[in-house]
Amino acid sequence: MSRKKIAIYTLGCKVNQYESDAMADSLLAAGYEVVAFNEISDVYIINTCSVTNMAERKSRQIIHRAKKLNPDAKIVAAGCYVQAAKEAVEKDMAVDLVVGNNRKKDIVRLIDELFSDEEIKDNFIDINKTDEYEAMTVIKPAEHTRAYVKVQDGCNNFCAYCIIPYTRGRIRSRGMSEVECEIRGLALRGIREVVLTGINLSSYADGENGLTELIVMVSNISGIDRIRLGSLEPRIITDEFLSTVSRIDKFCPHFHLSLQSACNDTLKRMNRKYTIEEYKDKCELIRSYYDRPAITTDVIVGFPGETDEEFEITRANLEALKLYEMHIFKYSKRSGTVAASMPDQVSDKLKEDRSNVLLEMTARHKKAYEDSFIGETQEILAEEYVAIDEDKDRYMLKGHTKRYVLLSKEADRAYCEANVNQLIDIIVE
Repeated sequence: MSRKKIAIYTLGCKVNQYESDAMADSLLAAGYEVVAFNEISDVYIINTCSVTNMAERKSRQIIHRAKKLNPDAKIVAAGCYVQAAKEAVEKDMAVDLVVGNNRKKDIVRLIDELFSDEEIKDNFIDINKTDEYEAMTVIKPAEHTRAYVKVQDGCNNFCAYCIIPYTRGRIRSRGMSEVECEIRGLALRGIREVVLTGINLSSYADGENGLTELIVMVSNISGIDRIRLGSLEPRIITDEFLSTVSRIDKFCPHFHLSLQSACNDTLKRMNRKYTIEEYKDKCELIRSYYDRPAITTDVIVGFPGETDEEFEITRANLEALKLYEMHIFKYSKRSGTVAASMPDQVSDKLKEDRSNVLLEMTARHKKAYEDSFIGETQEILAEEYVAIDEDKDRYMLKGHTKRYVLLSKEADRAYCEANVNQLIDIIVE
């Protein structure tokens, strides 16, 4: 009998991608064949997202796309959208099985039960009433040079716009020894850069010194040349933290420091636990330890009650901060959150206008930051190469610096093939 084919589609964050990779590894080990999502498959797993209403709509669309690909296939809806809207998903005639968060680790058992006469059980829990960290491990990451490693789950912040604490539960940390074991395995398989990630990475709490101790541990693993972090809360940035990581040569001076708004009144309505003055201080502290650190962030425009004056304060503060890059999001109502019922909702037209202002700004700041390295020699971890002119043996080798600036080097194919997953120097032009 031929092996059953399973296809996985991932929406949302890097944590979701990690969990999809871990499910794929488990299914492969159990004898299933994992195929591309656009292939005819026996099972389609949609690892859903619920961060916005648009993400939920996209999740539903992919579920129905899978059913059209093969009407006889089993459709499995997993993840945050399932956690947020279980009853609605179960009523969807296209869905054969729902798998909540903290149950993706059981995907092999659940798929086995789906094809047997056994009762499917323990496929969904009340995520807000567990302190269990979902033990999952990635053996074969999606990328060949860099691996995302999930070390934390859940969030206790309850920001006014965010559904994630309700879909991911309270903060939980992965055991440091488990993280070490996974990363050592990745290093043996040729991974040279790891990105530590989580729903609220700053809250990592295993060991005496949490995230700092975790970074030190990873830095001692042979074969790992770079350590990068996912999104951070400003509170993690202290002299103690920076004095430790700045002494670790493998640590990349690339900080995605969560902001959301640069106006204190807006931050207060968002239920963010810092002021823009505190955020500026954190940026300056990072810059006191590193030459031109890459500081990036997320900004929401058009949050309920954001006046022209508040947006102008945000704009002016962001202009002064001169971050490497800003990811700009237009606020959209997320049912189930405090912000959805707030008065003074901002029009789509104003959101669009404000978004365009900040997009222009971040394009300028990004160019100025990257131009500051022109003429200097920078080290990249070469990730891939693409053809420029195959007949003339011209290719472009691409990779990122420690500050996550993408650089490329023109060379022949032999050079490119020999240097993928190697650290090489490039003169920035």
